[in-house]
Amino acid sequence: MILDQQKTAEALPWKELIDCLDKIFTQTVNSPVRHHHNMKVPGDPDATLLLMPAWIEGEYSGVKIVNVFPGNNKRGLAGLTGHYLLSCGKTGRLFLQLDGNELTSRRTAAVSALASRYLSREDTNSMLMVGTGRMARYLIPAHMSVRPIEVVHVWGRNPDSAQRLVEELRVDGINAHICLPENLQKVAQQVDLISCATMATEPLIMGEWLSAGAHLDLVGSFTPKMRETNNAAMQIGDVFVDTRAGAFSETGDILIPISEGAITEESIVAEFFDLCSGQHRGRADLVNSDKAITVFKSVGAAIEDLAAAILAKSSIN
Repeated sequence: MILDQQKTAEALPWKELIDCLDKIFTQTVNSPVRHHHNMKVPGDPDATLLLMPAWIEGEYSGVKIVNVFPGNNKRGLAGLTGHYLLSCGKTGRLFLQLDGNELTSRRTAAVSALASRYLSREDTNSMLMVGTGRMARYLIPAHMSVRPIEVVHVWGRNPDSAQRLVEELRVDGINAHICLPENLQKVAQQVDLISCATMATEPLIMGEWLSAGAHLDLVGSFTPKMRETNNAAMQIGDVFVDTRAGAFSETGDILIPISEGAITEESIVAEFFDLCSGQHRGRADLVNSDKAITVFKSVGAAIEDLAAAILAKSSIN
């Protein structure tokens, strides 16, 4: 069975997806380092093939296949195309194929929401979305599914893009407001939760701005040279990640402050394997928990894709 973008979205509702992610981090899952392959394309820049496998022995085997073709830009085509294949862990028989882009976007947002469920205050009711791209449109409803968020502020480098997103949110009944570029610090100091999903290579949110009890969600930095916050945020906040292995190899938000001596690897309080298994209870286990500042950095992992695909299969049976 093949699920297109719309059917993939319908098969991955927020609550169920978040719960499924929570569960899979308590299971034994094989998840090798993803494979990168360079491909020559005549007349175009080189393309990249990414393979991200994960499996639960005797139950499920899954792999996400991502094709990155930079030359598509001149053709007006998407440069990135993704597919996910879920197979039987006993026979290898294919169960279903999902839209890889939609699966990735939804599980990425659900990962942040799962972290918020452990790390943000239960009475969190205000949010600042930093970034106006595709992921912002997923992160906002995902966070709203786990916390009673009543107002959403949207900031973007381009105020017109921020205004368009605000208008979309209002159509959906969300109390949304634009945060003008010059007001970023003021709004950041007032809200309970800040979620960042940008292509920034220099800090946008400063740790000095974070109020007592705030939660900072960092999604955008996916290379060692990208970062969305500064060293101070990592020093004053209790830092959590989805996986230590990914955080210590892929994101500048963690690697840069480590290289500059601001934090060490031991500064990471816990990862999802700790939180979801109950070894660490998140905010509840922090000193002065109501006023603690929490920081979550996600980098993504094949185990998260597998969880989403398993949920999709169960929803269509």
